[in-house]
Amino acid sequence: MGYPISWIILYLGGIIGLAEVLNRLRGTDAEFTRKIVHIGSGNVVLIAWWLQLPPWVLIGASFIASIIALISYFLPILPSINSVGRKSLGTFFYALSIGILTQWFWATGHPQYLVIGILVMAWGDGMAAIIGQKFGQHSYEVLGVKKSWEGSLTMMGVSFFVTSVILLWVGVPIWIVGMVSLIVAMAAMGLEAFSKLGIDNLTVPLGSAVLAFYLIHRLL
Repeated sequence: MGYPISWIILYLGGIIGLAEVLNRLRGTDAEFTRKIVHIGSGNVVLIAWWLQLPPWVLIGASFIASIIALISYFLPILPSINSVGRKSLGTFFYALSIGILTQWFWATGHPQYLVIGILVMAWGDGMAAIIGQKFGQHSYEVLGVKKSWEGSLTMMGVSFFVTSVILLWVGVPIWIVGMVSLIVAMAAMGLEAFSKLGIDNLTVPLGSAVLAFYLIHRLL
């Protein structure tokens, strides 16, 4: 079991290392490198699922990452994750959500819902930020946080795709997949709009996973 755990450590270290190199040596914008870490680190749940790792591995990684994220919020140890004074605890909430969802779903034999929650956050929110910043022309504001409809619709589309792929992979009938994925995607888009202090990094994965679980068990 030691080797698979080492792979995860090396993978996460490589993602953070790449972001740090881009940020410190190439002068890449910190917001972009944060999205590299945001999307890349979320994929760790796919590795864990593929390797069938025990829950304590992800819970332990979540705890360590939460501590590092809190330290980085106040000290410039990892500017690719958080810059000093940045008014967001998003990275901390992100790591925390992995631990919570692992306990709720992985430890109870339903890892697919952990994967849905984290990948909706990783890819949905990550791509929404990239598309919104580059192509966002129609903006709106929620609790003082500016969003764009282009970014929000990207969040919805990517969330629908991610949820559909995971549910189809575990054998859910296609007619149920379409319905559940659409509801989860719409909910994820709504939750992502409320992102004060980065709280969406907690509400989106938890909300998406719990909603998918509830709907599937009601419909099957």
